[in-house]
Amino acid sequence: MLAAMSEPTETRKQRAARRAGEFPPAPEALPRPVLDSHTHLDITVSEAGVPGGGPAEDPVAAAIEVAAAVGVDRLVQVGVDVDSSRWGADVAEKYPAVLATVALHPNEAPRLADLDEALREIEALAARDRVRGVGETGLDFFRTGDEGRAAQEESFRAHIAIAKRYGKALVIHDRDAHADVLRVLDDEGAPDTVVLHCFSGDAEFAAECVRRGYLLSFAGTVTFGSAGALREAAALTPLDQMLVETDAPYLTPMPHRGRPNASYLIPLTVRFLADTTGADLDELCAAISATGDRVFGPW
Repeated sequence: MLAAMSEPTETRKQRAARRAGEFPPAPEALPRPVLDSHTHLDITVSEAGVPGGGPAEDPVAAAIEVAAAVGVDRLVQVGVDVDSSRWGADVAEKYPAVLATVALHPNEAPRLADLDEALREIEALAARDRVRGVGETGLDFFRTGDEGRAAQEESFRAHIAIAKRYGKALVIHDRDAHADVLRVLDDEGAPDTVVLHCFSGDAEFAAECVRRGYLLSFAGTVTFGSAGALREAAALTPLDQMLVETDAPYLTPMPHRGRPNASYLIPLTVRFLADTTGADLDELCAAISATGDRVFGPW
């Protein structure tokens, strides 16, 4: 109870909004279809429901339909533990618009009584055809202290090996750990395809990732007023190394920050990125779509 009471007010408001299902209105549709490269349908439908409100017999199908109506016709459902990874792999086999990634989130690794067994389950899921990525894995030095970093790094290294064994994209969660993420990738040898999910670095880090051929996926955070460094990073990212994501139900783009996020809000971030980079909107959509197909394969 004390932990909950000391939680920042904004966080409580955001969580209350998600539970209440107060989704923003749908934005204008994009001129070309794109993908949401990183979403959590399981969390979205359980915490906030379906955009548009009201009950749905099949909330996953409803969320897919609402996104498709504004030009977001492909979704990548991302696993953060064994259960969500299994759920995502099953959903990807059921819905043609969805592909999956599987992994143990870096903050999950230190909590596990048997990390090796959990990694074996992730590897078994990674072998499935509709699973096209291993992630989100990586390092998070914001929420996990020194005592959990060894387990995080062990898990990260194991996920890199799984991605290389199965030829899948590696989807990285990196929070306050830029240098160490690069160090581990250098130590292990990066897979052919690396995606920095919800890119959070500055222009210098972005330039280094671009030089290495990594993909930078930008979320609604790039639209926040305080995110000048992110906008600088986006401006120097080649279009063929750029993806866009929701990380839904989190990181809702402006002007709806604090309300629940879902894949149908991707057009807000895409249009903002077009303005930031000076790219033609149609050209940017085409590039994001082509990069998504290159990274995750055909839907």
